Amino acid sequence: MSIFVRTSTVTGTNGRAVTVEAHIATGLPGFTILGRPDDVCRESRERVRAALLSSGFHWPARRITINLSPSGTRKVGSALDLAMAIAILAADDQIEVAELDDIAFIGELGLDGSIRAVPGVAPMAAVHRERMVVVPPANAREADIVQPRRVEVASSLVDVVAAITRARPWPVRVAEPPVVDAPSTLDLADVRGQTAARLGLELSAAGGHHLLLVGPPGAGKTMLAQRLPGLLPELDADTALEVMMVRSAVGESIPVGGPTSMPPIRMPHHSASHVSMVGGGSANLRPGEVSLAHGGVLFLDELGEFAPSTLDALRQPLEEGVIRLSRASATAVLPARFTLVGATNPCPCGGGPPGSCECDETALARYRRRFSGPLVDRFDVRVVVNRPGPDELLGTGSSECTALVRERVLATRAIAIERQGVLNARLSGPMLDEFARPTAAATNLLRAELEAGRLSGRGLHRIRRVARTLADRDGIHGDVGDEHVALALSLRARIAARHR
Repeated sequence: MSIFVRTSTVTGTNGRAVTVEAHIATGLPGFTILGRPDDVCRESRERVRAALLSSGFHWPARRITINLSPSGTRKVGSALDLAMAIAILAADDQIEVAELDDIAFIGELGLDGSIRAVPGVAPMAAVHRERMVVVPPANAREADIVQPRRVEVASSLVDVVAAITRARPWPVRVAEPPVVDAPSTLDLADVRGQTAARLGLELSAAGGHHLLLVGPPGAGKTMLAQRLPGLLPELDADTALEVMMVRSAVGESIPVGGPTSMPPIRMPHHSASHVSMVGGGSANLRPGEVSLAHGGVLFLDELGEFAPSTLDALRQPLEEGVIRLSRASATAVLPARFTLVGATNPCPCGGGPPGSCECDETALARYRRRFSGPLVDRFDVRVVVNRPGPDELLGTGSSECTALVRERVLATRAIAIERQGVLNARLSGPMLDEFARPTAAATNLLRAELEAGRLSGRGLHRIRRVARTLADRDGIHGDVGDEHVALALSLRARIAARHR
């Protein structure tokens, strides 16, 4: 007799329904798992056997075959353990269950029969919204996010068997300690001086523009970048759910109450590998930093220290807002719409005040080669961040706080959304001609930059987008003037430019 039990696996941030088929027959004792299991999933043979024996059940001394259907889907991880155990018990007539098709089981089994938490419960439960889902207690909050018909928890295999055979009710869910995203206490009022950098930060938040901060060590680049999420609006419901699905897929904690509305910020170290940045893997297509930053900010400090191949891999998600992963065993499309903020020194020695650079032309040329031209061209705003002067650092005056700047950011974003339906950074060529027409004077200024070779076609579009955001910030809703184009051009600093 064959028994069918429902469960699921996860690829990227998407759950895939899996049916566990168990068949027990006479013959030499053995346990075979079919259906493209990975190494961790294949190890379930030993975990399930030990869990059954530790829980007081009998292990069939016969030929056990487990088929994970559909066979074309790669099965990864240990989340199928519980479903396999239930299928074996039912196939061996150790338990009698009237209806298994209406229940999905997700969880890893310990050798003592306990049920342990697994990553990716939210996307795995999402494919069983019409069923009851049984999960470990630590994963109950994740399952609640996608609102299946019913969520039940159990901490051991014995509890699950007792509940599905109606020997006793499902265990009562214990209130979990709150895990909440604390509001950011970083305020722009802490930043002294830095007029140009503060403007660049505001434009980045208001128009969705990617930002590059170029300056010597100690100038405040990291301090500025960490305050960008505080300027962004709260996430909408759809984006917040996508963020939670990504966090669930990598095993991060989920805040009490469901998806958080706070934009995330991710700050990977420059030693981060290519896979950890964009996601992927040989078998399990795990989300990377670009997906974890979805809806928020990806801050790359010491941009020149990242591997060139890793930086170049960011170009496609910067344009499309998704990352497409392709492997021989699976493919996945993961969300990756974020604001990229980079920070770098102006030269190998770190730079400093004008005339302090000690690098020769050879060192500067070598430093410039660390940065891919196509990647740098995707930074709409590139600002020089100089060290604040003594008067600014020791003065008692205060700068604008985050709350005031955020009001302007929200007003500017509202203007763009009402006019064209998208942020200015996402304006296509035809949309630029319709919503960001330059005046005659502004056109002449852009023509001069193009003829001098200082602007590419992509750079031209990005300058026009930034100029549109500047005009919206100033309350100008018509054509974009030359003053805004000139200011946008000034916010386009060169990397490794000698300061004399």
